[in-house]
Amino acid sequence: MVEKEQLEGITAKKWGDFSEWYNQVVLKAGLADYSPIKGFMVVLPRGYALWEKIQKHFDFEIARHKVSNVYYPLLIPERFFKKEAEHAAGFAPELAWLEKKEEGERLAIRPTSETIMYDSFSKMVRSWRDLPLRFNQWCSVLRWEVKQTKLFLRTREFLWQEGHCVYENEADCVSEALAFLNEYKKLCEELLAIPVIAGEKTVLERFAGAKQTFTIEAFMPDGKALQMGTSHNLGQNFAKTFNVKFLDKGGKEQTAWQNSWGMSTRLIGALVMVHSDDKGLVLPPKVAPAKAVIVPILFEKSKKEVLKKAMELSEQLVEFGAFVDARDNYSAGWKFNEWELVGVPVRFEVGPKDIEKKQAVLVRRDTGEKRAVKFLDAKKELAKTLEQMQKDMYFRAKKFLEKSTVGAKNWQEFEQGIEERKLVLAFFCEKKDCEEKIRQKTTASSRCIPFGQKNAAGKCVACGQAANGKSFFAKAY
Repeated sequence: MVEKEQLEGITAKKWGDFSEWYNQVVLKAGLADYSPIKGFMVVLPRGYALWEKIQKHFDFEIARHKVSNVYYPLLIPERFFKKEAEHAAGFAPELAWLEKKEEGERLAIRPTSETIMYDSFSKMVRSWRDLPLRFNQWCSVLRWEVKQTKLFLRTREFLWQEGHCVYENEADCVSEALAFLNEYKKLCEELLAIPVIAGEKTVLERFAGAKQTFTIEAFMPDGKALQMGTSHNLGQNFAKTFNVKFLDKGGKEQTAWQNSWGMSTRLIGALVMVHSDDKGLVLPPKVAPAKAVIVPILFEKSKKEVLKKAMELSEQLVEFGAFVDARDNYSAGWKFNEWELVGVPVRFEVGPKDIEKKQAVLVRRDTGEKRAVKFLDAKKELAKTLEQMQKDMYFRAKKFLEKSTVGAKNWQEFEQGIEERKLVLAFFCEKKDCEEKIRQKTTASSRCIPFGQKNAAGKCVACGQAANGKSFFAKAY
């Protein structure tokens, strides 16, 4: 139950003070709370239930790819970071070191687990018969250097999954890196109803130590892009460093190829931003823990009869996690507001007049649409409504993405698009110094080089040099 003080409702407007609106939705819908330690958060039951839905969906999919779940230690020896210079440099500012040392060596809390897992892989991989090796772990990581924090979107500690795989050759390595990226895309679009753009990161945006980084990017209502998941072709860099080698079918020693891939609880932040409104949280039905709430309209004379019918209806809808709000110390209007605030997809209202008509009133959370449904048809009507709601939420978000995407033929159009907080697609040379200048001038960054560009050639929108393709740019979280 949401506490009374929370039910003042959302006082900020989504299209007014977006940042304050977001914070209020997360807090008042009971998804998370602030921790006494800056940059950390408490994930509350409603928020963790969403993460469990994401976990369950993704675990099922990666099991089809023959990935095994494992768990590796929280602490990583300093010598492991020193082995791969680019990786170490990339994470150096974010490392949190323990005061106590182990045999004179510093230990860091994991910011990611490549180093400690790959040391282990060097002992597991001996022959081509051991490959491919596919591991995944669900855990938390700690990245200390966070100046501005925001619940779910940017915290020092966050929950995530990280997959790490080893292959005989680069073709298989890249193929599966892209396959896991596609699983992220499916999760975002089919479970969370959030459309994403898939592509490859530029050199400047690439994961430290990777040969290639692939990404899916979403676009938020405040005009900022959000990275929703990444996969990386790590090449042989880490394998050489950590001695991950194997004997091929001819008995010759070979260096393995590796990839890694991850997503985090920032998906919950995206879910809130994309779908929610000024009344509170709006959840796509597939990710909602409970799909429906039944609110009885109680009067003293008919109370017993109405409650009985409400309970019968909940039993009829048990597979949807439907429940009855039978509290008699709150008005029906109060309950309506509460369940709208926390994002239950469908509300059934049952009163004495409804019983006379052998019906309930079904209300959609996303549109507020109301209609009467016969008790006998409630299960069928709820299933149909949830399916339509999931589709509608996705297409509304997709329409926003399309409306927010603009092309730029020259620098003036590029600057204008960024200033208007659009997702800008333009020819780009992909050179580091050019991208750094774009960042300095506009505070926008390259989000991805989208897949599927054919015969794309032009001049870079920023420097005028030859460009082999277009990139998406935007301000970003």
